[in-house]
Amino acid sequence: MTTLRAGVLNIWEVLAQSIAMLGPTMTPVLIVPLMYGSAGNASWLAYAFGSLMLLAVALNIREFASRSRSTGSLYTFAGRAFGPRGSLLCGWALIWAYVFVGVAGLAGFAVFTNALGAIVRLNVPPVFTVLACLAVALALAYRDIRLSTITLLLLEGVSVSLILALIALVIAHRGTLIDTDQLALRGSSLSGIGLGAVIAIFSLVGFESATALGDEAKDPLRTIPTAVIVSVLISGAFFIFCAYAEVLGAHALKTPLDKIGTPLDALADAVNAPALKIAIDVGALLSSFSITLAALNAGARVLYSMSRERLFPELLGRLHADHLTPHVALGFFAGSLALIGGGMLLAGRAPLDAFNDTATLGAYGFVAIYAFVALGAPVYLKKLGELKPVNVVLAVGTLALLIIPAIGSVYPVPPPPTNYFPYVFASYFLLGVALLWRRSGQLSKEGTLVETA
Repeated sequence: MTTLRAGVLNIWEVLAQSIAMLGPTMTPVLIVPLMYGSAGNASWLAYAFGSLMLLAVALNIREFASRSRSTGSLYTFAGRAFGPRGSLLCGWALIWAYVFVGVAGLAGFAVFTNALGAIVRLNVPPVFTVLACLAVALALAYRDIRLSTITLLLLEGVSVSLILALIALVIAHRGTLIDTDQLALRGSSLSGIGLGAVIAIFSLVGFESATALGDEAKDPLRTIPTAVIVSVLISGAFFIFCAYAEVLGAHALKTPLDKIGTPLDALADAVNAPALKIAIDVGALLSSFSITLAALNAGARVLYSMSRERLFPELLGRLHADHLTPHVALGFFAGSLALIGGGMLLAGRAPLDAFNDTATLGAYGFVAIYAFVALGAPVYLKKLGELKPVNVVLAVGTLALLIIPAIGSVYPVPPPPTNYFPYVFASYFLLGVALLWRRSGQLSKEGTLVETA
């Protein structure tokens, strides 16, 4: 039987998949002002707390990834803990999460295409730019997983380097790293920090996408868990530092940080480095592309795995004869992104609003997935006879931390349309139960639904 191209990705290429899915550039460029509006001078602390939450999730994922490899990402891991029906629920949530994160990448691409086009007085309809972005991403994902992950590594490296260069100029312009308002958390509240932690979760989701490369990674039982944990540590540190530095630099601006649409552009003007604005917008454009490409890679492999187990049409489980990529699943997944992203833009939704909406919608899927993992890790270890008290403590602690973004998404009630998003996701989830629950039970009885080795 034809399989994915085995053992072609090294640790750096696997790590690139997780970091690209996080889209680290999007946080300092678009999300830190939103964070500041909630947590104020405690923005850096909210990111620290969010990073701690996701690190706890990553440690639970490690229990699976260090013992078995997977192409179906956390879908396969959930099956090892809860059986076929548990895995289908996790897989259904993963598809939702990767679709909406992919659309968020397309929307971000449109945002920064518009910003760069305004400089040269060129106006390109956003729907055309997102389709062009998607077409190039699909071509890379279709051609070669190694080529696409190398592209991710290069693009994110360039983008993050540009942001760090600007931050260095901001610190030099201020003449100090010390900000007593931030260090004393002046003006911040516990509720504001809690809401900020929700936003931090939205910044950090996607780190687990490297688990979808289990068949294609070299030494996957070591490479995959390492990439998952290191991506959280690197991205968390980067977000904490960027949030602190942006708030520090914004003290010199006339407009509050949460009222600035493009904070890095404003900071570049403040430190007399306007040329960096174009470079950073280009970097953000590349990062948006990386998010879409990473979502294609991960999402298509979940579809591929679920189709190989006959939960979806078997056509989606086919591999390209020469490239050994799941080309049919990639095409279907790309079509879903085009339908949702293009549909939102054609309906009149502004690219920035579409980015915020889809990133938030995707995050609900990730919170559900991470809860599955935290619940499943001790169950899986008990099946193997390797359960220890520390595993139970870690699982309970992770679930307790995940309650914060779950509650924060519905209370206090956010403004529309965000207030409807939890119920939209819940409806989708129940639809998956209705469509797939009976199907998985039948396949399990027939003995045709089995765990992937």
